[in-house]
Amino acid sequence: MGTLKHILLLFTGFVAAAHGQTCGGLIQGLNGTIESPGFPHGYPNYANCTWIIVTGERNRIQLYFHTFALEEDFDIVSIYDGQPQPGNLKMRLSGFMLPSPIVSSGSILALWFTTDFAVSAQGFKAIYEVLPSHTCGNPGLIPRGIIHGTRYNVGDKIRYSCVMGYVLEGHGVLTCIVSPGSGASWDFPVPFCRVEGSCGGTLRGTTGTISSPHFPSEYENNADCTWSILAEPGDTIALVFTDFQLEDRYDFLEISGTEAPSVW
Repeated sequence: MGTLKHILLLFTGFVAAAHGQTCGGLIQGLNGTIESPGFPHGYPNYANCTWIIVTGERNRIQLYFHTFALEEDFDIVSIYDGQPQPGNLKMRLSGFMLPSPIVSSGSILALWFTTDFAVSAQGFKAIYEVLPSHTCGNPGLIPRGIIHGTRYNVGDKIRYSCVMGYVLEGHGVLTCIVSPGSGASWDFPVPFCRVEGSCGGTLRGTTGTISSPHFPSEYENNADCTWSILAEPGDTIALVFTDFQLEDRYDFLEISGTEAPSVW
């Protein structure tokens, strides 16, 4: 009970008004809905709203977006795995692409919604539910992908495939396993679908997998692929190779890093 009082006191500074519309709040319960102020008729400029979802100590929280439409790069939903402080930032969401489901590692998940001085869009509607410690939660659909399997508890497997004309990049089969300290989690990141015969792309998120075309089969001649990995400001990117075999002196993989632009 002492912990909850501490959270309530900390939280009082985060309820804000967006041009007369109250937004944000402390949220409890097994499931619920969070909407941007004014949804579905557009959100105001200068919005500054924080929602903190709190559940029982051994549970986690899954959040998925039913609708998502924000001015790209300028109106942003920041997701925090825990209380809304910089060290807990999980991802920043903007634009018009529906994000994949998000699962917290602990019993608190926070959303911080900010908008600039001009231009708005429809906004967002997010649905959350509390997950028992023995389930990994729905890993979500992927663009132009198909998911096979409807059970997400420890020991269950799901399989991804792509629609015709696209090939899967990453691990096609995911298994829900016991994860020390957080109950359960999928053993690999969610894959993605790319156009057949193409390679490269822009990747976001806290983890991911990159492979050469047709891996683990041989790649074709004259391949020319560029992948860009984007991280949040202040973060670093670790790249770990699990397999590496190229024709010596003729086939190359060049790796370079640059500072991120000030606004994405």
